[in-house]
Amino acid sequence: MTEDARFEDGAEKPLRLQAMDSDDLKVISALVQDAVFPITEISWRHKERRFAMLLNRFRWEDVDAARKYHRPVERVQSVLAFSDVQNVVTQGIDRSDKELILSLLTLSFTPGEDGTGRVEITLAGDGAIALDVETLDVVLQDVTRPYQAPSRKVPQHD
Repeated sequence: MTEDARFEDGAEKPLRLQAMDSDDLKVISALVQDAVFPITEISWRHKERRFAMLLNRFRWEDVDAARKYHRPVERVQSVLAFSDVQNVVTQGIDRSDKELILSLLTLSFTPGEDGTGRVEITLAGDGAIALDVETLDVVLQDVTRPYQAPSRKVPQHD
């Protein structure tokens, strides 16, 4: 007798998701909300047309389990990578401040012509990063084991 897989069965596996349209990007946006990262963990490789960030992602998908089992909430290091990037523009970010810690709020996509468009990465404190892309191709991948969130709290928003 076989048993169907349960949602909980995959809870401890590293996350790896790809977004190729705006609906997919909304899922990734929800999962990276409140991620924090130093400005030094941003990489723009113009010749490879690749933009990536190493995030300390809050594990929103684990909050219910943490509450159920009375354990601390967690974060995990994740790479958020964008392919087919033609141009990068920043606003409200002091790129010379190597100690700057950024907090990611949302990702959004505005389509252009023939599959092109602009990904907007909105940061706390009025910062933003805009990526002009030839096509939407985003990957979110956990690269470490989860660790206890240093604040031990679920992020709260007004």
